[in-house]
Amino acid sequence: MSNRILINADISQARINKHIYGHFAEHLGRCIYEGIWVGEESPIPNTKGIRKDVLEALRAISIPVLRWPGGCFADEYHWKDGIGPYERRKRMVNTHWGGVIENNHFGTHEFMLLCELLECEPYICGNVGSGTVQEMSEWVEYMTFDGESPMANWREENGREKPWRLKYFGVGNENWGCGGHMRPEYYADLYRRYQTYVRNYGNNRIFKIAGGANVDDYNWTEVLMKHAGGLMDGLSLHYYTIPGDFWLGKGSALDFDTDEWFVTMKRALHMDELISRHGAIMDKYDPDKRVGLIIDEWGTWFDVEPGTNPGFLYQQNSIRDALVAALHFNIFHKHADRVHMTNIAQTVNVLQAMILTEGDKMILTPTYHIFDMFKVHQEAELLSVESTLGICEHQGQELPQVTVSASKDHEGRIHLSLVNIDLGQEAEIYVEVRGLDAVELQPVGRILTAKHMNDHNTFEQPNTVAPAPFEQVVADKAGLKLRLPAMSAVTLCLN
Repeated sequence: MSNRILINADISQARINKHIYGHFAEHLGRCIYEGIWVGEESPIPNTKGIRKDVLEALRAISIPVLRWPGGCFADEYHWKDGIGPYERRKRMVNTHWGGVIENNHFGTHEFMLLCELLECEPYICGNVGSGTVQEMSEWVEYMTFDGESPMANWREENGREKPWRLKYFGVGNENWGCGGHMRPEYYADLYRRYQTYVRNYGNNRIFKIAGGANVDDYNWTEVLMKHAGGLMDGLSLHYYTIPGDFWLGKGSALDFDTDEWFVTMKRALHMDELISRHGAIMDKYDPDKRVGLIIDEWGTWFDVEPGTNPGFLYQQNSIRDALVAALHFNIFHKHADRVHMTNIAQTVNVLQAMILTEGDKMILTPTYHIFDMFKVHQEAELLSVESTLGICEHQGQELPQVTVSASKDHEGRIHLSLVNIDLGQEAEIYVEVRGLDAVELQPVGRILTAKHMNDHNTFEQPNTVAPAPFEQVVADKAGLKLRLPAMSAVTLCLN
């Protein structure tokens, strides 16, 4: 069966919000401490305590938004413990993640500095599970009020005269689980109450995000949209790609077989159905799509690496993870009219990380390279694509072998991203671009692939899986002809 793609270069469907390429950094394992924050006294090169190598790597992929401090940690975090002189900050036990001592050296000021250095939007998640309305209200006042007030004065005493700009604020996290084990009706009422006191000061306008559903809990979305939809700007959704069983064994990040590869891809593709069905419920109450779907936790979740703290969620990252990320981006693009933001879990040293560190050493993961290759779609216009593509078969089950998305940036350049999930079969693809003269096609691209399905980068061999120029493409009068290798992702600039 021939694979054919028709790109309608003159039909724009939606804008791909750059925040779809967002990130998540929780006080979990070695994500913050050792991964991002080393302190000013560290021999590891740093900028006011933030390690420079990680900072520079994240800048290079144009990170648009960063979620913090959790996750489950958010609903046991009390922000006042993390401000002021380090020696006076309250130490606490991180009960969710490993039972380790949290010294609170990385707090509000440090996080906001990180976002300023990254030139990204801060997305702060407030404490509903164990916090008070007053605590949440005062945190917003501390960060954003410009004038005379107890919290603004306290901020100035701690070294910050002017308020920060804060756009995104989450009112709780996973309140159906670690954030309080609440019923949707109860959380809907709590959300209505708490969000009232997340105030807009001056010209700072906060985009309020309600804690949304776990995977396919469509009733949660129904209840929240019905009873609180008019008071929110965004509604979250959490879904992790897990080839095994969450409680009995998720599967290994590196020691897996072809069955697990196929199951992983199948479950990654399930994100499309989840967005469609949650989106349909949101459409019922919000037909104008004013409320954004915020998928602020997604990614692969495997068993921790042998010999590591099970509460630190440290896992390796292979070409399989990279293709899961690429599949997700093509799905998110498809739903760009509803999906406002997504945040991969997590940025450094935890779950499907961009970066792994070990002391003063740092490596980039295959997933990092997908973010780098796909960043060209940020703020671009999603183009209409018609396709006839083959299937990937495994033990009587079928999946689409290739997924695709295309966009046009503000300078008129068209970018095409393709993913081939098949372990052994390449895909020969014909691409026609309607609305653009074929003679204008001068494709230049990059490919991420590997020799083996569990190939990954290590501190000894950091470039085993890395992008390379893509040369298996030919332009002629009709369009493009390309060969997409097995287990690969490609992004092409067509003109």
